[in-house]
Amino acid sequence: MTTEQGGVHEYRLFGLDLRSQIALPELEPRTLGGAGQVEIRLGDVAGPADGEALAAMPDGIVLSIENVARYRISDGRQIVVQPEPGASGRNVRLFLLGSAMGMLLHQRGILPLHANAIDIDGKAVAFMGKSGAGKSTLAAAFLDHGRCILSDDVCAIVREGDGFVAQAGVPRLRLWRDAVERTGRAVADCEPAFDTLDKYTLPVAPVEHAEALPLAAIYLLARDDADRAPEIRRLSGFAAVEALIQNTYRGSFITQFGDPQPHFATCLALSQRVPVFALSRRWDPDVIAATVTQVEAHVAQWQD
Repeated sequence: MTTEQGGVHEYRLFGLDLRSQIALPELEPRTLGGAGQVEIRLGDVAGPADGEALAAMPDGIVLSIENVARYRISDGRQIVVQPEPGASGRNVRLFLLGSAMGMLLHQRGILPLHANAIDIDGKAVAFMGKSGAGKSTLAAAFLDHGRCILSDDVCAIVREGDGFVAQAGVPRLRLWRDAVERTGRAVADCEPAFDTLDKYTLPVAPVEHAEALPLAAIYLLARDDADRAPEIRRLSGFAAVEALIQNTYRGSFITQFGDPQPHFATCLALSQRVPVFALSRRWDPDVIAATVTQVEAHVAQWQD
């Protein structure tokens, strides 16, 4: 693995203090001055005999990614990484900061939505949806419209007082080649997101002085092939709760290894305190700018 490994590196991600033996250039280094809440280290990780991709072992949950690494996630406090021979540091870090951290968030009782979060006037607005729903493409349009990215792909939600906050995630956007080129950027200026994919990482500046922002609204992205303007409608009751459950990042981890009741209770409380909307729009690059304008106006109207 080519990732730098010397010493101990300190970071903050999803509201958690990380102490890592693996350098994580995707994150801004921090000086924590404490033991840290999460330890990331290199070590041997025993996998299940049947080679399952995800399995419960006596010392934690083991995630096995073929030709990349095995990750053991324990008690929401530790991730042990055993890279496969020849695996690139980029690929190892991708699953470390994605699926492995998602499992750790579940273990800590933090809700990770499969969503991007944007800073709109000091409030977090999240756009959730399955892979391919256009979350990052829309986030890039907000970025080019002068908005800051709070999180990409994984949006960690935590209850705070009477509401919820969205924690700052990895300051980046991952876009397919065509999406990068539509923004006017060249893929030659971007790092590949994964060695075998035509997908690229667009670095973004972290939200200044913000580790978390109050969550103002959540939009569920949906495709609409009709030739009309983007449509926004509020989801209520079970429809809102179901949307949050269905768009929980690595939600299958809960059904396999956790208790679904606390997850349901969190999604219910979130739907009651933060409005959830369905955003339907044409799958057309020409309407992305109009979608950004419409969402900004909708957020401002809702907050008023």
